[in-house]
Amino acid sequence: MAASLSDIAERAGVSIKTVSGALHGGTARMSEETRARIKEIAEELGYVTNLAARGVRQGWLPLIGVVADELITSPFATEIIRGLDGAARTAEMAVFAMNLSGNRDVGSVLEEVRRFRPRAIAYAAMYHKTVELPPELSKSVGVMINCREASGRVISLVPDEEAAAIEVTRHLLAAGRKRIAFINLPGLLAGELREQGFRTVLNDAGLSPLAVLPAVRRPTYSDRAPSLVLAHVTALMAAADRPDAILCGNDRVAMEVYAALRRVGAAIPDDVAVASFDNQVEIASRLDPPLTTMALPHRAMGRLAAEILLTGPSSPARLLKLPFQLMERSSV
Repeated sequence: MAASLSDIAERAGVSIKTVSGALHGGTARMSEETRARIKEIAEELGYVTNLAARGVRQGWLPLIGVVADELITSPFATEIIRGLDGAARTAEMAVFAMNLSGNRDVGSVLEEVRRFRPRAIAYAAMYHKTVELPPELSKSVGVMINCREASGRVISLVPDEEAAAIEVTRHLLAAGRKRIAFINLPGLLAGELREQGFRTVLNDAGLSPLAVLPAVRRPTYSDRAPSLVLAHVTALMAAADRPDAILCGNDRVAMEVYAALRRVGAAIPDDVAVASFDNQVEIASRLDPPLTTMALPHRAMGRLAAEILLTGPSSPARLLKLPFQLMERSSV
């Protein structure tokens, strides 16, 4: 039979309350020597915490629940969950996710998550967007990851898209590139903010964009939408004022730009530099030449989300923008 708290208490010669305090962080006072002795006995007896019983006593289980807004279908899900899980494990917590997609509404998914009595709940999105949570539901969510809550009631952690575009555009200018085209992501908040940063840097340098073009035919970007990249690159390279750099809305667009440039006989980076956003490593590091791109702060968002959920925010700010990292490779 599994060892119980009373078994440990009898062996250690202390009360069950003292054992519970040593193993589960209760309020019982004891010396560090007593605490260490109790933990040693618990390990000898093979004691395993009864999470269900503990949840009944304190009203929650050592879990962080995640409402995953199509996140599980994203290549970045691993990085967000790794950051969240790593920080949670340090606090002896575990992470689980419920997927929000298709016809499921956020209320029903939140109810499923709450059934597990988690210590805290996060809402994580596949891409940077604005999410409207009903007021009664926003009270259950401790932090938004990779998205912003429309009313500002919930702390939101988002990538600093505009600052990332400023940094990568400055990098292109520092490399001597001045005729820069941007093949962007239409209809997405990330694309809008990145374009703002791109235009800001060029304006400050007394330059204008050579072109700002949508990567797909539809109003909103999707990697399943009909691509316009080949047509754009072909037209740009046939013009009298050809670009010496192309900034891409993400690494998938950059991959298409590589293929289009090769098709028209242009070399990277000798004829045209290429830079991008996201740092999907399986794409960026394997292109020839490897792609210079801005790495999204997904793991950092996960870590910070866990800290906020378990210890509270370190500032009163409701929208926290996390910086990208410039990954310099050979395409610039």
